[in-house]
Amino acid sequence: MRGLLADKEGLELVKQDPELVITIGGDGTLLSAFHRYSHRLDQVRFLGVHTGHLGFYTDWRDYELPELVKSLCDEPSKSVSYPLLDVVVSYRDGKHKHFLALNESTIRKGSRTMVADVYIKEELFERFRGDGLAISTPTGSTAYNKSVGGAVVHPSINAMQLAEIASLNNRVFRTLGSPSIIGSHEWVDVRLSGEGQHLITIDQLDIVSQEVSSIKYKIAEERIHFASYRHMHFWHRVKDAFIRED
Repeated sequence: MRGLLADKEGLELVKQDPELVITIGGDGTLLSAFHRYSHRLDQVRFLGVHTGHLGFYTDWRDYELPELVKSLCDEPSKSVSYPLLDVVVSYRDGKHKHFLALNESTIRKGSRTMVADVYIKEELFERFRGDGLAISTPTGSTAYNKSVGGAVVHPSINAMQLAEIASLNNRVFRTLGSPSIIGSHEWVDVRLSGEGQHLITIDQLDIVSQEVSSIKYKIAEERIHFASYRHMHFWHRVKDAFIRED
């Protein structure tokens, strides 16, 4: 890639303050790049080159690098943006930590049943009992969310999805039992009950703690921008990943 870009006028390879971040690998590689540059989302665009199976964040194949470089030189700098998840983890000592997620966040309690009160816009929605909860962005809806029965959501919809992971539903305990789509003007506050260690994931980050009291989720004001030199249709990606046979 460096050799292809070296002789192209107007293109310069930099590590600090890039305008365009190109990742080569898969969706995990792009997720890592997103978190590395998440403090500059209003100034940077992303572009993914995949080297294996088709990824949901990667538009180009590794054998198409010459065409990719040509498009960088010839085409205008258009972009498409996707929603992100705003996550605030609160601790029992009153401290808070803020994160952004491109894909999803999950909450579990190891091998024990997790108990949590789920609030939507400060109103108690349900008391959850089960293995855990998954909160995803539209682009993250095709990842772990889908495996626990969540819906696939088009990224043009500015919303997040709340899905239950193996909830307990019987004549004593009752939850909705279905995934919920939460609009951008609403937020979800998961208030953990009882003592014990919880595992919170935020994309590739793991937080293991006995001191977490609640986690608040909403659609972030920030958005991720992808260079759209050749942007692949979302439903084509879904079909290619889950339906089309070789």
